[in-house]
Amino acid sequence: MSTTDASAGATRMAQYVVGIDLGTSNCAVAVAPIGETKVPVALFSIPQVVDAGVIESRRLLPSFLYIPADAEFAEGALALPWDPAPKLLAGAFARDHGAKVPDRQVSSSKSWLCHPGVDRRGPILPWGKTDDPALRKVSPLETAARLLMHIRKAFDREHPDTPIGEQQVVLTVPASFDPAARDLTAEAAKAAGLKNLVLLEEPQAALYAWLDSKGDAWRKELSVGDRVLVVDVGGGTTDFSLIEVAAEGDQLGLRRVAVGDHILLGGDNMDYALAYALKKEVEGDGGELDAWQMRVLVQSARVAKEALLSDTRLERHSVIVPSRGSRLFKKTLKAELTRERLTQMVIDGFFPDCAPTAVPAQRRAGLAQVGLPYAADPGITRHLAHFLTRNARPGEAFARPTAILFNGGVLQSKAIEDRVVAVLNGWLESAGGEPLKVLLGADLDVAVARGAAAYGLVRSGRGLRIRGGIARSYYIGVEQPMPAVPGYEPPISAVCIAPFGMEEGTELHLEGATFGLSVGDSARFRFFSSSTRREDTIGVELPSWKPDDLEELPPIETTLEGEVATSSVGWQAPVEVGLFSSVTPLGTLLLECVELKPVGDEHRRWKLEFDVREKA
Repeated sequence: MSTTDASAGATRMAQYVVGIDLGTSNCAVAVAPIGETKVPVALFSIPQVVDAGVIESRRLLPSFLYIPADAEFAEGALALPWDPAPKLLAGAFARDHGAKVPDRQVSSSKSWLCHPGVDRRGPILPWGKTDDPALRKVSPLETAARLLMHIRKAFDREHPDTPIGEQQVVLTVPASFDPAARDLTAEAAKAAGLKNLVLLEEPQAALYAWLDSKGDAWRKELSVGDRVLVVDVGGGTTDFSLIEVAAEGDQLGLRRVAVGDHILLGGDNMDYALAYALKKEVEGDGGELDAWQMRVLVQSARVAKEALLSDTRLERHSVIVPSRGSRLFKKTLKAELTRERLTQMVIDGFFPDCAPTAVPAQRRAGLAQVGLPYAADPGITRHLAHFLTRNARPGEAFARPTAILFNGGVLQSKAIEDRVVAVLNGWLESAGGEPLKVLLGADLDVAVARGAAAYGLVRSGRGLRIRGGIARSYYIGVEQPMPAVPGYEPPISAVCIAPFGMEEGTELHLEGATFGLSVGDSARFRFFSSSTRREDTIGVELPSWKPDDLEELPPIETTLEGEVATSSVGWQAPVEVGLFSSVTPLGTLLLECVELKPVGDEHRRWKLEFDVREKA
């Protein structure tokens, strides 16, 4: 847990709200003037290198970095308006040229940023072995900061009188990001010079974009009791959220009631699936592809997939992999990805027809290589069934949505949307429900950025705000009293310190509860979270729980400084404290332990924050 202070003064002075979608595959930026009720949210085109010596402004900045080798290009070939010789290059060239040189391309950095099993501050990307031992790798944190820095410099060049550091910035994150991943995202933004920052969940941003596009007309499409299912399938993650329409006086209001778990499943997985499906065709009679060629094939499959999904006139796209060898004229290995094959592989493989009782498969291998913790089951509809089942109301077999809103580049395919709607309508029909209303959204590539900017306007008093607060309940582990027994650890209970829906800017006190805090010696604090225990209130204690109820977060091992009373045999008595929790404007959590018996006139206070500084 940690906190980052946003400058209230900067908020009052800001002239624009800038919405930034820091996506796994692409970044997008939208801008709206604060106080101008008739000026719509507009996209900001981002200048970037698209080929050697060629700069274009495009509405999407691919979330890729390329690490140029010394003298790889002629002087000035990769120059940007604000940097004549960039050591790291972001955008279209990094994506397209990097697909041919994967050893120097950084991709999927957002997925690495939320991976607790690696050192997210360490130089680990590009992941894996490289043919160049002198290659300077970068960290997931630095990659995020570099992408945001590119956006900042591009914005400041076009708006020199209103630099982005002085504007209100709304940066989106997956709803399933844990506090550590949120903190790292905020730290990357700060390193990039984005000072006045607010974080917003991506599914909510998608709904804000839809609301902004509809104006007051949205009330004609939704009514009290409706439950909107937001299905967000991006480059690296799949997010599910449920948002209810409720009555607030004589008006309609929106409240987010459920958020899915973090599912590392999206366009990246589809790229690998397509690559392996094309592998034999590419190899032909020439033997097997080596590891470097497979990485090129994955990137080439991604290029083909995106081309076919973005241009419905194309029926096929070439997939090309250079051969490896010492011959003067190296053979180029080729295959073709057809629209029919793409559609069938993606739809049948990732959106299978299944029952509402379906449960995603779990990985069972005892040993696996270190890498991104991809979901074991590629069936997104099976994950959706599990999400709806876990969030069912009493008497329901599964939570029944009445409307659906799609988001994410993958779901730009009409065929994929139709499959998801057909599967859900089958479930609803079997439960006696009505077919879904499909909410037609804006351009899915940029909807999150538009929604982020629209949310910034809502914060300034323009428009309807989605209520919901934090997306999970959080708990701290408390050791129970137990006589010392060889081979047994004292049991742990989980005490709720931040309930689901706790709003930003609020503080709660665990009234009537006293805890013993270890001070002056090394101690280990355990934390847990839950996306399903939405009824727990502050201070609720769980002596035991089911495996699906709570997920353990990385522990904190620290020494809290302070003087403590010591017995005649050297035993240090714990300090009696009460607990206070708060949610910062960024949506992150802060826990304070406050001494009940003051030393002199003051109550000592200790802050606990999630340790996002992984040990190497």
